[in-house]
Amino acid sequence: MDAPIRWLSPLQRWLLPWRCLLCGDEGADGMDLCVDCAAELPRNAHCCQRCALPLPISAPLCGRCQRKAPPWDAAWAPFRYAWPLDRLETRFKFGRDLAAGRVLSTLWQREPHPIALPQMIIPVPLHHRRLRERGYNQALEIARPLARSFGMACRHDVLLRTRHTDAQTGLDAVERRRNLRGAFVVRTSARLPAHVAVLDDVFTTGATLAECVRTLKRAGAMRVDAWALARAPAPGGGK
Repeated sequence: MDAPIRWLSPLQRWLLPWRCLLCGDEGADGMDLCVDCAAELPRNAHCCQRCALPLPISAPLCGRCQRKAPPWDAAWAPFRYAWPLDRLETRFKFGRDLAAGRVLSTLWQREPHPIALPQMIIPVPLHHRRLRERGYNQALEIARPLARSFGMACRHDVLLRTRHTDAQTGLDAVERRRNLRGAFVVRTSARLPAHVAVLDDVFTTGATLAECVRTLKRAGAMRVDAWALARAPAPGGGK
């Protein structure tokens, strides 16, 4: 099978060449993203080591984490939620552009990963009503190829969203926590390894991830990390 696949690859590139989703130029490095647009991606090089909040200089704890430690044990968000990555994310999440999702997942796989990798990735689930509206869970679509590249399990049937919640935008911190309280449960038959990561596409306030982490820890997970493709520069509405 290897020889036909190698033979078809140049043909596929000729028939369906990579094309940058941002500017329309020729794609590069096996992605629908050109060299120049890839160079503009906002990497989260300096951040809080506990919550991944972008900072001018990296620090073990930001001011917010010093005041109150988050429930997760570590966080990883390789990008900042800013232009042009936010444009790809919007196309993927709200425009049903799965090609943009493939680009985002590929970008994440190529970033340096934490030394202590989890045994399982658990994407943040959507309520069945939201899943019907959107047609797919954007966190799961990113998590599957990421888990394959790391050689670990990806389970979308462990954490369930049993209650439909209002949008987080416009709610303050207390309202966000109240909005999500009791929204998630762990399937009773699920067996959790000691170390898992709960994954979302964008990390803004951390309210959604925090509720997922608390739910997983109550179910027996010893260590739960919070992973997201991109971290918003500062709290201010959303997840």
